[in-house]
Amino acid sequence: MKRYWLVKSEPDEFGIDDLAAMPKKTEHWDGVRNYQARNTMRDDMKKGDEVFFYHSNCDVPGIVGLCTVVREGYPDHTAFDPDDKHYDPKSDPDNPRWFMVDVKLKRKFKRTISLKELKARDDLDGFALTRKGNRLSVMEVDKAHFELILGLE
Repeated sequence: MKRYWLVKSEPDEFGIDDLAAMPKKTEHWDGVRNYQARNTMRDDMKKGDEVFFYHSNCDVPGIVGLCTVVREGYPDHTAFDPDDKHYDPKSDPDNPRWFMVDVKLKRKFKRTISLKELKARDDLDGFALTRKGNRLSVMEVDKAHFELILGLE
């Protein structure tokens, strides 16, 4: 059964235009260093699931596009590279601590659906992104909320 997700990235680090410029508009979603988000990528995200691409820590944070999971969870190789900013000396290739998935851009939205706009909606009650204190970079979106947000574009 298809599931729905939202992944956050800072556009100065890796934005939707960076994904659009990748070969086949596909890239691994690496560098996640939160255990709950890691578990989601390792155990729950499946090929064919749909994913909102969210820009965070920018002038207008919000959902900027739609992606698809094209490869299920596998070890995040950046954790093993001492020259990578996501290096984790405690992560072992034989017993990896961190995982990632590959996502492919389906389309960039015509406009940013801002966090401010999402928070102002009564029909998004319970949406994880708008809950106070939610800092997760990978989160599930229920189907009703996913479809409602798609309709806002």
